[in-house]
Amino acid sequence: MSDSDFAAARQLMLVEIAATTIFTSGQLGKAALDRKVLDAMTKVPRHEFVPLELQQHAYANTPLPIGFGKTISQPFIVAAMTDLLQIAPTDKILEIGTGAGYQAAILAELAERVYSVEIIEELALGARRRLARQGYTNIEIKVGDGGRGWPEHSPFDKVIVTAAPDLIPPALLYQLKAGGRMMIPAGLADDQQLILVEKDAGGSISTRNIMAVRFSQLEDPQAAD
Repeated sequence: MSDSDFAAARQLMLVEIAATTIFTSGQLGKAALDRKVLDAMTKVPRHEFVPLELQQHAYANTPLPIGFGKTISQPFIVAAMTDLLQIAPTDKILEIGTGAGYQAAILAELAERVYSVEIIEELALGARRRLARQGYTNIEIKVGDGGRGWPEHSPFDKVIVTAAPDLIPPALLYQLKAGGRMMIPAGLADDQQLILVEKDAGGSISTRNIMAVRFSQLEDPQAAD
């Protein structure tokens, strides 16, 4: 496919995102996503974040495999989770589950700094190379246990988790700044909910279930011991 073919496919992806947003407006609490989020989705070339043999399908509104039993998330879910974070240009964001690096690239278009944790070293190294090729200098990736967050750089204005734990990890709640927001899928494999977590100025936590989702499980290295 040529650059113009990819550009046309990217525009169709945005049309699908807009239609799905309207369809799920009762759950999202809005009928349209923030223009800045859609601009970021327009700018980031999703086909550069999927295996070569799947590039022709990169802009379909569906998750795609990226190896190691992991996927790159459905474009609508990426856009919706990003939108609900309400990212400000000065925000420092923690991402759990770097994967191919696509969500990190979207975040980096909107925030000042992105810190991303990936438990699978091969995925982390691949994402670093991919993001460097795309010219991102405001993303830092480390290999580690996502459930522990990245305490050295905390607190974070926003946290986004792209794999589902059974329960929200306490370390991530602790590392979220007062006044901050977190988007996280949580629950058992067949009963996951996408959850918006808010921490008020006094540090109290509130949650709201957004919609049923299906993400890869957040890996727990301790459970494997």
